[in-house]
Amino acid sequence: MSSPFPRARKPKLGYHTGEVDEFLRLARRAYDGTPAPGDRAITAESIRLTAFGMQKHGYSTDHVDAALERLEDAFAAQERRTSALLYGQEAWLREARTTAQVIANRLGRPEHHRFERVNPLVTGYRVEDVDRFADKLTRYFRDGWPISVDDVRTVTFRPQRGGYREAQVDLVLDAVVDVMLAVR
Repeated sequence: MSSPFPRARKPKLGYHTGEVDEFLRLARRAYDGTPAPGDRAITAESIRLTAFGMQKHGYSTDHVDAALERLEDAFAAQERRTSALLYGQEAWLREARTTAQVIANRLGRPEHHRFERVNPLVTGYRVEDVDRFADKLTRYFRDGWPISVDDVRTVTFRPQRGGYREAQVDLVLDAVVDVMLAVR
């Protein structure tokens, strides 16, 4: 059987092939509506949070990550259709607007105070980097400035002792992706 992704070239590590293959089997069954007994639930959010082990000559991380992004988009669209059928399109959009308002409120806080800070001896995200990106997101939500889902998915922040708490920033970025996918 041929490989679904190119392999990582030496000396780079790639994603564990067995883990990726198994996840894709689960995702295919979930998307088709034919999960096997004992399969875990797969959602757009769970796809975004998926991580794989690393191995020599594993799958190319860039190729798998791109496939996961497409898969997340497909699941988000399916979830939107299902929700619209069950609750109506307006309910789906109302929930997305509510989430967007919560995000906008968070991002509207004063600079250097948008997120919790970690202990000065612990490394977090650089405050200036996060605040700069938060300003871009604010313009997206307030004024409709262009920013893509990929921009949010791939943003990186430099480390800083006493910086913003990474988990809190990441949760907000995940919520931004959810809203962006909901209104596509």
